[in-house]
Amino acid sequence: MVILMEDKSNLKEDRIRAITKLYYSNPKVQQVLLEFAQNRETVPRYFEGFGKRPDTLQYISDIMNLVNKGATSFHASEEIWNDPLLLNTDLSEKEYNEIRKGWDLLIDIDSQWLDFSKIAARLLIEQLENYGIKNYGIKFSGSKGFHIIIGNKAFPKEYEGEKMKEKFPQWPRAICEYLMSQILPKFNKENRSITDIAALELRTNKDRKELMDVVCPECGKPVVKDKMITFKCDYCSNEIRLKYSIIAKKRIMRCERCVGELTKIHEEEFLECKNCGISNISKMKDNNFGITKHTKDALVENVSEMNENIHNSGGFDLVLVAPRHLFRMPYSLHEKTSLASVVLTKEELSSFNPKDADPMKINIRNFLPSNFENEAGRLLKDALHWKKAKDAEEEKSNNNRFQGKSFEKDKKDKEYEEFKFENVNEKDFPEPIKKLLKGLEDGKKRGLFILITFLRCINYTPEQINELCREWNKRNPIPLKEGYIRSQIEWHLKQKRKILPPNYANDSFYKDLMLLDKKPETKNPLVDMIRNVRNKR
Repeated sequence: MVILMEDKSNLKEDRIRAITKLYYSNPKVQQVLLEFAQNRETVPRYFEGFGKRPDTLQYISDIMNLVNKGATSFHASEEIWNDPLLLNTDLSEKEYNEIRKGWDLLIDIDSQWLDFSKIAARLLIEQLENYGIKNYGIKFSGSKGFHIIIGNKAFPKEYEGEKMKEKFPQWPRAICEYLMSQILPKFNKENRSITDIAALELRTNKDRKELMDVVCPECGKPVVKDKMITFKCDYCSNEIRLKYSIIAKKRIMRCERCVGELTKIHEEEFLECKNCGISNISKMKDNNFGITKHTKDALVENVSEMNENIHNSGGFDLVLVAPRHLFRMPYSLHEKTSLASVVLTKEELSSFNPKDADPMKINIRNFLPSNFENEAGRLLKDALHWKKAKDAEEEKSNNNRFQGKSFEKDKKDKEYEEFKFENVNEKDFPEPIKKLLKGLEDGKKRGLFILITFLRCINYTPEQINELCREWNKRNPIPLKEGYIRSQIEWHLKQKRKILPPNYANDSFYKDLMLLDKKPETKNPLVDMIRNVRNKR
């Protein structure tokens, strides 16, 4: 008897492909996609990744042509172009501005838990309405978040002598940062009131084990669940034990000794830390299939000896826009969930359930609102004033640091002058940066910001920054998309003034990302770097 091991990803892929053809054949879905795509760069996504750029939807027949080629979803630009097909990576900023007609404000709410995305979305809507903005679109992202859109028409064509169409992504970023600063205190307050584990069990209809992260007692990183499968050879009776994650990629299992057919005789679930090898399987074997031996015998006998932490479910991000940033189009499917990115009303937000996004039960609505002239003018004004004051304060603080006015006063260090970083390497990096370079489960976008700003400040070349950032991304359990990495590096390299990495006191970076093992003695990783280099010299 031959044992066939089905590849789950293949089964999922086949199921979603079947749904896509049926779903996108709906004329109403085709029409809403085509209408939204007007004057936008529109790119299909396949299981292998995004299609070619630039691209557009020009005819309704384009949709099914792409679906028949394997497209599962469609993504559009926030920017509105005269002709999206003129776009290319070699264009200068001036050339981009010449072909850009304008942009919509797209607020991308991303959280680990849908319920917390709901809170953030509701608070953002309240804030928008406080500014007199009554026209906005809301849609489900297809997974665990929401998109809120305000149309191009809502913003003034010019403000303080600068043209609105030329201020992408600066103005949308300023608005998103400002809005987040305004709602964060309320969000944290509401978040704390519902993160009690018992309340979460009731609200989510999940048991305690589903709501808890199991983390490694050695490194504190979340462990992964897998199965250990025991096979027996029908011919020579040889027994082998293999992880399901390994054998799932193989369709035919044969004995490593005689190449005879194998039969499964036993399986058991286990937890394992990929970082340091600790497992709760006590008799794991090293063999040719790469099974990792456990390293701590005392810790592998019982699952209960693994530490448990509640998910960091309260955190959320407003995904900051970047040049040529794409987002999932309204009524596009999501590859991982096979749910539709459905449009919602404000009243439907609190009671929304993912089952309401069943692609076979959707009701088509318009996502892009009909804004009146200058509807968001007051919001833009306040956001830019806030951003200007914030940047001025940060620049003042940064200048003071390098001049020795705020660095380590209690240590009575001499004045810090512009430090020359020469012949430095990763061995000289501060411990939080070294820890960051091992990879992150969550908060990867914040981690990338720390890394890029740090590397720029220590005078790494663009080539070195590109190489190290991509090496870091490979270590992340779920890597960031290549396009996001590239756009962030390009944006930072274009800035004339170097941006300092965040201070250690900024909990949303170092503390939330679990990069600090103890209270730091300095204020910024650059100070640690300077000390390390001086000590080496």
